[in-house]
Amino acid sequence: MDYEQLVDNITPTIYEGLKRAVEIGRWPDGRVVSPEQREHCMAGVIAYDLKTSAEEQRVGFIDRGRKAEGEVCGDDHSHDDPEKDQVLKWAE
Repeated sequence: MDYEQLVDNITPTIYEGLKRAVEIGRWPDGRVVSPEQREHCMAGVIAYDLKTSAEEQRVGFIDRGRKAEGEVCGDDHSHDDPEKDQVLKWAE
């Protein structure tokens, strides 16, 4: 069975179970979901949503509202003074 067939066989019940496993980190019987299992469950949830749901109904959708072209979301004044931009540093 290829990936497309696997996604096509996800039922709404299976989808809800996968989503819950990702959310709480446990299977219905109480066993802990491993990091690899959580990753696969999340991929299944995303793939199912992509095939069955409108964009605004998908898991993880962020409604950024409607802005005029050229406007940015968030702090409306952040683009006024580029020296006030905050630099993010990633730690390992």
